[in-house]
Amino acid sequence: MMQSVDTLIYAGWVIPVEPEGVVYEQHAIAIDAGKIVAILPNIEATSRYLGRITHRLMTHVVIPGLINTHTHAAMTLLRGFADDLALHEWLTTRIWPAENAFMSADFVADGTRLAIAEMLRGGVTCFNDMYFLPEVAGGVVDESGMRATLGLILLDFPTIQAQNPDEYLQKGRAVYQQYQNHPLIKTAIAPHAPYTVSDAPLQAGAAMAEELNTPIHIHVHETKEEVEQAVAKDKQRPLARLANLGLVSSRLLAVHATQLNPEEIQLLAEHRATVVHCPESNMKLASGFCPVQQLLNAGVNVALGTDGTASNNDLDMLGEMRTAALLAKVVSQDARSVSAAQALTMATLNGAKALGIDAETGSLLVGKSADLVAIDMNELETQPIYNPLSHLIYATSRDKVTDVWVAGRQLLKSRALTSLNIHEVQAKTHDWYMKIAAFMQQAES
Repeated sequence: MMQSVDTLIYAGWVIPVEPEGVVYEQHAIAIDAGKIVAILPNIEATSRYLGRITHRLMTHVVIPGLINTHTHAAMTLLRGFADDLALHEWLTTRIWPAENAFMSADFVADGTRLAIAEMLRGGVTCFNDMYFLPEVAGGVVDESGMRATLGLILLDFPTIQAQNPDEYLQKGRAVYQQYQNHPLIKTAIAPHAPYTVSDAPLQAGAAMAEELNTPIHIHVHETKEEVEQAVAKDKQRPLARLANLGLVSSRLLAVHATQLNPEEIQLLAEHRATVVHCPESNMKLASGFCPVQQLLNAGVNVALGTDGTASNNDLDMLGEMRTAALLAKVVSQDARSVSAAQALTMATLNGAKALGIDAETGSLLVGKSADLVAIDMNELETQPIYNPLSHLIYATSRDKVTDVWVAGRQLLKSRALTSLNIHEVQAKTHDWYMKIAAFMQQAES
């Protein structure tokens, strides 16, 4: 007797990520109640399963949903606002003044909605965010049906979020409580950086992460100047300071990490910390090169993120995978560094491990959530196809993403968003552009 399931997807290729590097040709995925119940050859699926909805994607490769492990989602509204500047000048002369002028619940909601729309169209099913008003961003995430980890911001100085570190942590705890039972939304303690958060709040944040069993998401060793200034001020490098304060652990997501020595790589490995590599943002801000292959060789979990669109300028994880693979080869001077399979693992399973959700997502295994992406390979730009996994990294762009599911719910269908109104997103984005462009013009006059 045939088993009825919610969704049955026939695909040209399925790349499960676990095992790494494996490609199943002419395979199907059966989905029921939001979970994967079987991955099997197409010919077997026709006799074993009957889908209430059936998709025949015979020219497509199906992969796990991509996980963008470092974003500032609402900053999509500042895309291209401050290009071709070094990090310190970019932050202090352009970004922070603009945020001070425009930060509001509407800014966060509209910017996050634009980011989610962009990410879904690029095959991203989960993102790890660090920005103000996470409770507002969470409402948009819930509306969209996407998966996310919301950063509970921690800073020394006052912002729209809070007036002091105690209030940041108090409000962060409220957001954690709001979403602690949500099936798709998690939270993380998110100190901005060692240079913007002093010792006592960092220790309090680490204690709160331990209590609530959440990750710690923080920019670390982003630039050479950051490290030099920390040594001059504290007589130690930032990562050493974080270690002394108890933040270096398996909870740590160290974002950027372009300035690491061998001892620091070993420290991260020994404590089972994650490094979140943001290659395109690092390159655009001239921040430096993360030693990805050395980290992988040492056993460090390396995930992949885009950073915000104000410094990238997109949320394109397919492009980020390609850049990560190519850049690693140049930095290591070894063409074998960060293979196509490793790049895909960094953008899926490693991100899930970093966020503590690898039992739910990050790979295509029976019992895991049906977070899937279908990418059409039947275009002249991807022909001929000798190795679909290699093509995915080196020859495929995000405009080939046709369909996306999160927990079995289809959020992108034949390139059309199903949970967000793209016309409303575009209209609100244009309204913000008019306001911000006028602000920029006035500031430059």
